[in-house]
Formats: sequence, structure tokens, C-alpha cells
Amino acid sequence: MNKPLESRFSLRPRYGEVDQMGYVYHANYVSYCHQARTELLRELQIDDKTLESNQIMMPVISMNLRYHKPAGYDDLLTVITKIPQLPATRFAFQFEIRNEYDELICSADSTVVFVDKISRKPMRAPKMIIEALKKHLYFSHYETEHTH
Repeated sequence: MNKPLESRFSLRPRYGEVDQMGYVYHANYVSYCHQARTELLRELQIDDKTLESNQIMMPVISMNLRYHKPAGYDDLLTVITKIPQLPATRFAFQFEIRNEYDELICSADSTVVFVDKISRKPMRAPKMIIEALKKHLYFSHYETEHTH
């Protein structure tokens, strides 16, 4: 795969999400990344309800964040979410949170693992997820290769 799948999600931090210094409290960036990941999967028709109805859970097993610049209340932030590769049992995501001036605020990566809800054991990436990703990646690759 030459180009990672990418999605953008915008938000404005609410007043209750800033600390006494006026900056977005550091833990809120985890929530922003989670929201962005959920929206990317929703764009692929892989929403939480579909996962739950298919007995699939995706617990986070790692989350790493790097803070580059503070953001404040009501700043327009865009979370760029990337899927760098097709998942196997683990599913990796990369995030960049940028302000309205395209300055990098926070970068992060997280990994979830596919778990069967009934057995509570790790499982291979479900076929529906692989197919949705391949379909999207195929068209992205095709457009990149044939539109220049």
C-alpha cells in the first residue's frame, strides 16, 4: 500500500475542556483521537453498532501522544487520522491535530486489537473491515496513479 487511508474531523474545544492556564487539558486529546477514529470508520460504514451486532470489540492496547503547541477554548482543530496499513489482529491509527493555521498541536498513534465479544479472545481482523479498507484503498490508489 503506497498511501495511507486518511480522514479529517474538525471540532472546537468546549470551555470545560480547558485547564486553569486556558489550554486544552492534555487528556482531552485522547478523546479527540477516539472521536476522529470513530468518524473515519463510520465513513467506511463500520460504525460501533455494526461492530457490536457482529460481536466485535476493539479495545485500545496502546496510545502515545506528543504535545507540540497548546490549543485553547473554541480554537478550530482538525484531527487528521491515518490508517497506515491493513490490520491483522491489531489495527494501528496515526493522528495529527492541527489548528486553523495548520500548526501541529498534537501528534499521536494508537493501536486497538480485535476481540471476540463472547470469548473475549483476540481475533483476526473481520472480513467486513478488510473488504471496506481494501475497497477504499483501491480507489485511492487508482486515483493517485491515474489522475496526474
